[in-house]
Amino acid sequence: MKGTAIVMSNGVYDHKSAKTTHGLVRGSERFEVLAVIDHVFHGNDAGELLDGKHRGIPMFPDYQAAMDAGIKPDYLVVGIAPKGGRLPERMRDDVKMALSNGVSLVSGLHQFLKEDPELHEIAERNLADIHDIRKPRPKHELNFWKGEIYEVTTPKVVVMGTDCGLGKRTTAKMVVEALRAHNYTSEMIFTGQTGWMQGWPYGFILDSTVNDFVSGELEHMIVKCFREVHPDVIVVEGQAALLNPSGPCGAEFLVSGRMDGVILQHAPGRKYYDGFERLQLEIPPLRKDFDLVQSYDVPVIAISINTTGITLEEAKKYQAQYEKEFNVPVLLPIQEGVDPVIPVLEKMMKK
Repeated sequence: MKGTAIVMSNGVYDHKSAKTTHGLVRGSERFEVLAVIDHVFHGNDAGELLDGKHRGIPMFPDYQAAMDAGIKPDYLVVGIAPKGGRLPERMRDDVKMALSNGVSLVSGLHQFLKEDPELHEIAERNLADIHDIRKPRPKHELNFWKGEIYEVTTPKVVVMGTDCGLGKRTTAKMVVEALRAHNYTSEMIFTGQTGWMQGWPYGFILDSTVNDFVSGELEHMIVKCFREVHPDVIVVEGQAALLNPSGPCGAEFLVSGRMDGVILQHAPGRKYYDGFERLQLEIPPLRKDFDLVQSYDVPVIAISINTTGITLEEAKKYQAQYEKEFNVPVLLPIQEGVDPVIPVLEKMMKK
């Protein structure tokens, strides 16, 4: 599946809930993004609003306004990841209008929109498709862990986080791009719906995979990438966090994927686990996650800072503090890029 697309962010473009939209605005091999629909932030360039980079992607209040501007996409993409994974009612009219015009729908929601009787009927009538990319694959197509990961000699690095929604995929993408800019070959193993939408060739959607097969699917994709490409470095997109009680995740990467290093992403401006402020579930000090990762005999090779909720000056102070405390490069990916981790990866390649 490839083509042009309009992406919907439902008024939350300034929030981590729109991370799928953000990822597609930053770049995709699968979709050429023509516009973003957002009833709050319309009138802006989506790139400039995201990170100050003009990308020529206009923002409209609704699908009708995009059509009035002459934009005719192949796909309409649901670009949000709301709690509960259901389609917000406000987005329904835009979805129906797109389907009525023969535009296919791509959704990474947990709610399968193809099973919605009204949307299915409109799509059928107008020869449009509905792609629910989070729909689990049949079990007979899934892979169980086999131990083939021991064949992989390429260094494997995973970007893990101390919470959800920290930008792990963005950091992983930037590390791959930085390696390629330094004339190394590298691939990212995606583990979420946005990575699939960006068009990365290797990966699976972890949170829609039956738990018994998560380790096997991870191993299968790493091994497949290694056998077909033999990259200098494989970078894996992590999910959630080891200590987040709503969805602890990470041991699969460290144990089943036999990672050689971890880039640990942290948001020092975030006090509570995402979505659990009401319970006051505090994120532990970074040291706890750092030591827990290393207890798996996998070194943390760098720390990456998400600067949400803090100023650049504060971020710089945390950067200096962490470099002194942990003795590893500390990255500010959005502000400074990820080049400081390249020498560490070069040493791993030479082992």
